[in-house]
Amino acid sequence: MTTSERDNWAQALSKWAIPKDILDQAQESPWIHPPALFQIPEKIELTISHQRALEVLPDDGSVLDIGCGGGIATFALTPPASHVIGVDHQIEMLEMFSRNASERDVTCETFDGFWPGIADEVPAADIATAHHVVYNVSDIGPFLSEMNSHANKRVIIEMPVHHPLANMSAAWKHFWNLDRPVGPVPTDLVAVLKEIGISAKAEYWSGQMRSSIDFEQDSEFMRIRLCLPKERLDEVREFLKSHPGTGERDLATIWWDV
Repeated sequence: MTTSERDNWAQALSKWAIPKDILDQAQESPWIHPPALFQIPEKIELTISHQRALEVLPDDGSVLDIGCGGGIATFALTPPASHVIGVDHQIEMLEMFSRNASERDVTCETFDGFWPGIADEVPAADIATAHHVVYNVSDIGPFLSEMNSHANKRVIIEMPVHHPLANMSAAWKHFWNLDRPVGPVPTDLVAVLKEIGISAKAEYWSGQMRSSIDFEQDSEFMRIRLCLPKERLDEVREFLKSHPGTGERDLATIWWDV
């Protein structure tokens, strides 16, 4: 029997799971999202994703940001948007989002929980957007359908061309001799959208990696994500020194009008 595009997406994501024998050795949960990494810069550089939103966003418009973090997807759009809606499952992110709205004199609503589980509680907006979220979503069909039904004008999704943990594949091989998967990729998301009746456009571009806090914190975060004990932090430091990143990554903007 032929599997659906939604099943293919879920199966590809499932391959990123950490093997149980490694996970059992972890001293802390490796699935960390430190809020400080999601604070927005004082000046947000406009990306293709922001530009596609600004094309259709009216004066005093509204933006719904799924997995909002500090709001880098949103606050490049204020103005012309004057009302923002943030959805996140970490209360620290929502507090940061609210502070950033207040500092910009923008009205704000926040909703604590996972999309689309709380979608019925959340109002629609002119733009519905999700930046760097979809690789965390296995059951992608309802996620996309609810985004579509909550947008009055356009839906915009920004995602890396490769899974956000792909930049750690060399580290997993080095420390655990573990080969990491490759997919899914943006074309797989477009295929899911087509399957559920949505014709989306995809644009590809290059952008800067999210700025690190400092080398010591980068090392600690990588140690935790690799399920390594504190005693091996020095090894992680040495690995990072010998494997500096390029500072850029390939990105995709997937969007459609409703």
